[in-house]
Amino acid sequence: MNTLVGIAGIVLLIFLLFSGMPVGFLMALLGFAGFSCVISIKAGLGIVIKDIFGVFSSYNLTVIPLFILMGQVAFHAGIGRRLYDAAYTLSKHLPGGLAIATIGACASFAAICGSTNASAATMTTVALPEMKRYGYDMKLATGTIAAGSSLGIMIPPSVIFIIYGIMTQQSIGKLFVAGIVPGILIALLFIVTIYAWVKLKPGVAPYKQNNSGCAKLDVLIGVAESIFLFLLVMGGLFAGFFTPTEAGAIGAGGAILLSVLRKNLTWSKFIQAVLESTKISCMVLVIVAGATIFGHFLAITRLPFTLANWVTGLPLPHSFIMIIIILLYFVLGCFIDALALILLTIPIFYPVIITMGYNPIWFGVLIVLVTQIGVITPPVGVNVYVVSGIAKGIPLETIFKGAFPFLLSLLICALLLVLFPQISLFLPGLMK
Repeated sequence: MNTLVGIAGIVLLIFLLFSGMPVGFLMALLGFAGFSCVISIKAGLGIVIKDIFGVFSSYNLTVIPLFILMGQVAFHAGIGRRLYDAAYTLSKHLPGGLAIATIGACASFAAICGSTNASAATMTTVALPEMKRYGYDMKLATGTIAAGSSLGIMIPPSVIFIIYGIMTQQSIGKLFVAGIVPGILIALLFIVTIYAWVKLKPGVAPYKQNNSGCAKLDVLIGVAESIFLFLLVMGGLFAGFFTPTEAGAIGAGGAILLSVLRKNLTWSKFIQAVLESTKISCMVLVIVAGATIFGHFLAITRLPFTLANWVTGLPLPHSFIMIIIILLYFVLGCFIDALALILLTIPIFYPVIITMGYNPIWFGVLIVLVTQIGVITPPVGVNVYVVSGIAKGIPLETIFKGAFPFLLSLLICALLLVLFPQISLFLPGLMK
């Protein structure tokens, strides 16, 4: 009976997600109603109070606003512009150099930002006018920005990795490090996609001559602080010098200090960065609190454990079951926001993965990659909507069509991760 209540709760949640209700409040409401149905209203009220207080007073979760602040400071200080200039200086001699520069800048910006929305907004503002000026086809231009910005989910610091680590009690530092090689691999596959696209249709990206060596040096010096900041945060985590929360504090403090020293961060921009960080952090924490309540409801119904026992008892190879799970994430990612999808599904599928003996760090990277696909596919496609909102006059259909060729790169990377798990596990294995 309790299992049926759990299934009904999930079905109702998925149905109501399409109504436009805030996902955090929706999960909290259904979690409370389900818990009250199974136990009692008093128990339901108790779990709501306990979980909300627990989330908003959690020391481990302070890592979220710290890394968000780091990204917002980088965004408002114009670091994205300098990264783009540096990437273009190195790649403009190649076919589709502006588009390739956009991928390079997105990957670099993701390493100090961790937000797909901020990356999409920055690169649309910085890169799209340049590609328009040189006559780039808008499918290639906008598709590149939407797809490249999705790297913010994979390349650390990533909020999705933080949430996954907290929910599964896995090392956030190891998850961050595990995302580095796959993130670089995806960026390289994106570049190959652009190169092939331009070679097949040269008219979509007119060619422009490269700069001199001195210009290269000047631009590269301008992004030295970004490289330093990434190495400081990830190097400290890799070597075990500090925890993820301490890394977030060092990263945020370092971003502020470097931006002030370069005189790129005015007081008004700093206040704006703090306000945006507060708003985004509250949104994320409300979703986490709601998911925690809903997760406790699912736990009390024993649905995740029943499902794990049923799946592992099927007369099917574990690899086939894993493929089914990946396909489910792929389909659901087209309709549900990445963060909400992780929070909704991990309590259900994580016990299955552990029971089948798969590595939880590898699974985390794989699922983040699959949800990365969701930010550029309809109907949700958050990155596409961000690009469309800033690039006035460009139809959504054009951006979605432009992002479609990059899906092949993501699918190839997912296949490589399944066939060669060490792609994501090699670096975490070296950590102290």
